Amino acid sequence: MNRPKILLADDHVLIAQALEHLLKGEFDVVGTVSDGRALLKAAGELEPDVVVVDIGMPLLNGLDAGERLKTLHPHIKVIFLTQNREPRFAVEAFRRNASGYLLKDSAASELTTAIREALRGRTYISPAIAKGMLDEASTGQIGHSTSRELSGREREVLQLLAEGKSMKEVAGLLDISPRTVEFHKYRIMELLRVKTNAELVQQAIKLGLVTP
Repeated sequence: MNRPKILLADDHVLIAQALEHLLKGEFDVVGTVSDGRALLKAAGELEPDVVVVDIGMPLLNGLDAGERLKTLHPHIKVIFLTQNREPRFAVEAFRRNASGYLLKDSAASELTTAIREALRGRTYISPAIAKGMLDEASTGQIGHSTSRELSGREREVLQLLAEGKSMKEVAGLLDISPRTVEFHKYRIMELLRVKTNAELVQQAIKLGLVTP
């Protein structure tokens, strides 16, 4: 019987190595990647059953990468393993069809449990964040947040600019013209009601696109 294939996505090398060591006894860890764009490429090539994704990754954050992954490969299960304790991000993860949401300081056994549940078509939430999720979901605020006003491309541009990339670098990564990047930046600043690059970075952090 073939063992389930797991792909890990985390930009912290030591954490990725620890996760691989934890999982290799029961699962086949087919690869590790360190950014959201590499995750999308590797998922298409390695065809994992489950991907374990950190939210705070460079180039393309885990939430947006996970959502795009589910669009391209609906059968792949996505489990988020993150340090972010804000319930709104957990609510957003499940809105994007996640199979699990765990905190990195949870017991190691939680991850293997979450993977088993995902493979059975179920979902898993860390008990440490479950109540906060219910409270957050009941307010109905997630769907009305500013982040929902930004398009997927605008979120990509905002993340890359907040990471310190130049207009030219962003254009190269997204295969668009610098003028188009400039247009996106102008629209983002209008939507977020900010006037400086520093405020733009603060908004990217608030939206979970980059980590402080």
